[in-house]
Amino acid sequence: MKLWGGRFDKETDSLVNDFNSSIRFDARMYREDIAGSIAHATMLGEQGIISREETASIVDGLRAILADVEAGKVEFSEDNEDIHMNVETLLTQRLGAAGKRLHTGRSRNDQVAVDFRMYVRAEIPKIIDMLLKLESVLVKQAERNADAVMPGYTHLQRAQPVTFGHYMMAYANMFKRDITRFEDCLERMDECPLGAGALAGSTHPLNRNRTAELLGFSKPTDNSLDSVSDRDFAIEFLSACSILMMHLSRFSEEVILWCSWEFKFIDLDDAYSTGSSIMPQKKNPDVAELVRGKTGRVYGSLITLLTVMKGIPLAYNKDMQEDKECVFDAIDTVELCVPVFAAMLDTMTVRPENMYRAATGGFINATDCADYLAKKGMPFRDAYTLVGRLVNHCIATGKTLDTLTLEEYKGLSPIFDEDVFDALSLKTCVGQRKTIGGPAHDEVLRQIGVIKSFVEERAGK
Repeated sequence: MKLWGGRFDKETDSLVNDFNSSIRFDARMYREDIAGSIAHATMLGEQGIISREETASIVDGLRAILADVEAGKVEFSEDNEDIHMNVETLLTQRLGAAGKRLHTGRSRNDQVAVDFRMYVRAEIPKIIDMLLKLESVLVKQAERNADAVMPGYTHLQRAQPVTFGHYMMAYANMFKRDITRFEDCLERMDECPLGAGALAGSTHPLNRNRTAELLGFSKPTDNSLDSVSDRDFAIEFLSACSILMMHLSRFSEEVILWCSWEFKFIDLDDAYSTGSSIMPQKKNPDVAELVRGKTGRVYGSLITLLTVMKGIPLAYNKDMQEDKECVFDAIDTVELCVPVFAAMLDTMTVRPENMYRAATGGFINATDCADYLAKKGMPFRDAYTLVGRLVNHCIATGKTLDTLTLEEYKGLSPIFDEDVFDALSLKTCVGQRKTIGGPAHDEVLRQIGVIKSFVEERAGK
């Protein structure tokens, strides 16, 4: 007989039982379920709703079940549908009547809400820690390559000179925002739904502040209907995961390009590459490609939960059982991708000579040439047009702005002088970009310092 079977005259059909059961995936919440039950039982005893002796018996029984689960001595049953009913059934089998008192003043609706929230809450610091380690890798690569000039791109066309250190700090800022998004998500989910009951609270004198305190929440949720029907915390979490994976995917795409023979800006370590079954020369960036591919999987988790929730009236509906698999899969995917991606970056070899060689082509100092003329009094739009003519001349003659003669420059404008060559050197072009956020050496070091402080501040918590 099901724990909820009093109303029914027939056993659940086996097809329905299999269809309805969630134990195959929600079993991973056993720690949270047992912790929530211990807090609930403790509060019931303190409030005099059950006896202190029964509370002690229940708490001891739950701790024994936890030890047995972690020792591999418990096999959960699909007949008991979910982790909540499996734990309660085990407790009742061991304690008898005392075990049956545990569910006083509680519903599976608020029980699953608190378990799920606690599970996500526990995973966020793990992901943040992984991202902080990734940030440290980016800092290390940026410090090593603060002066490694490379072309920056727009439209995948060479645009203006930057440095590899500057590039690493661009991604460091993306991941910094990801960390703060997870922190914000953690702050907003810091409310305990336990005690909301099925949807309307309880007639028992529950102390919801006490269970919130016992479970490490700052306060109980404020509305019982919202408490059991809310999955915003999970949607927000999946949104943060999706944005993170988007950043990883963009970075992966750059890594894939950079380690190709067409770019050869970096070499990936053999330990983070794979080969071909037929082409012996191949060294494939499979880690980056898999991260790029798994991004769609996390996006799918977000869309799944948004779609599940979009048409559900208050309060709990069975549709909401579909909330966990997508979240669990996103957690598993993110926690798989971030560490291996960080290790891949940490072990890669940067090729500054190839970056510099690429930076000498594509006229990436053309804007600097226009700025040179503007600083000497020519209106920028006129300077822009004149440099466009210079570029056309270079293309026609097979030259670059660096290899033009002074006579060729003066042939287009007498404003040009000997100092044009220094002004257009890549070292000058990068070094003069000292505005906040720019690629100049000292400015990149400042950016590195900001990320270092950000990481150290959180590592000390």
